Amino acid sequence: LYSDWLIATGGVASLEFVVEEDDSAERKGYALKEMSSVPDGKKLVRSPSGLRMVPENGAFNSPFSMDEPQWVPDKECPRCMQCDTKFDFIRRKHHCRRCGRCFCDKCCSKKAALPRMCFVDPVRQCAECSLVSQKEVEFYDKQLKVLLGGATFVVTLGTSDKSETMTCRLSNNHRYLFLDGESHFEVELSRISSMQIQTDGTSPGEEDVHTYTSLLDSHCIFEGGTSRASGMLLHYKPMGSQDAQQLQMEVGEDKKVASLWLAAMHKAAKLLHEARDQ
Repeated sequence: LYSDWLIATGGVASLEFVVEEDDSAERKGYALKEMSSVPDGKKLVRSPSGLRMVPENGAFNSPFSMDEPQWVPDKECPRCMQCDTKFDFIRRKHHCRRCGRCFCDKCCSKKAALPRMCFVDPVRQCAECSLVSQKEVEFYDKQLKVLLGGATFVVTLGTSDKSETMTCRLSNNHRYLFLDGESHFEVELSRISSMQIQTDGTSPGEEDVHTYTSLLDSHCIFEGGTSRASGMLLHYKPMGSQDAQQLQMEVGEDKKVASLWLAAMHKAAKLLHEARDQ
């Protein structure tokens, strides 16, 4: 484990090294705007909660990432914030690495992976937080890999009558959607103002629409249905513009792969939406 390596090296926590290179080389020579100006590397840092692998440049943090919470000061928690057990010399207090609250060992004994805070090893969490983290680990292990792998769609930009078959994938730092075909453009997730996922209904002609008004910081208007995703409608503001642009994506020839990608995108939007209240 990285923590064992740190001990073996005498606790040198300031060592920095690149583990992921900027993928601009594979972008066929396209300029990636601000992405290409800063190396997309990562560094190993140590916090009071444990070792973390974080981007070298904070501006390139993944939109799925979370900041470490401030711990409740020891003097403000004489009792466990779950079972109300009084702390003493024998009953020590422990802080949950996700919420920062103070618990006894019984109520905060689980160690679970916390990829959204970039921890290298599993960290101590309370029972409630560990359940949330376990669901997020599933997203990182499954849906995020699907988004990075990409899928093929029939894409229509704006109100144009022309469509183009393009491959859409999430960038390695999770900040952009890359669309490649005869042309190329990208959409920054933070500039998406609305997203709709269309799904094939359970009966002919029926269609459910999952809508998130503002992918990053607004409320969910409607969510329903469990049918296969068939398309996505985005409204976003291109870099340097305040005018919203529309982007329509419909599944391509490989409908299974494209539907799985859209379902993963729906999970990603839901994760970002729910993060507002955490």
